[in-house]
Amino acid sequence: MATPINLNKARKAKARAAKAQQAVENRAKFGRSKTQKANEKAAADKISKTIEGAKRER
Repeated sequence: MATPINLNKARKAKARAAKAQQAVENRAKFGRSKTQKANEKAAADKISKTIEGAKRER
């Protein structure tokens, strides 16, 4: 026979784990310095300009 568990504690533990995972994702998404953001934006702009320049006109 399995041991009984407290469903309230299990629910709260699951919520804490989900909150911790969301915090990890937010740190990766928003935890960048101004220089890193500028470098990423410059790289994205360069890629988009390259793609736009390589398109053929119909």
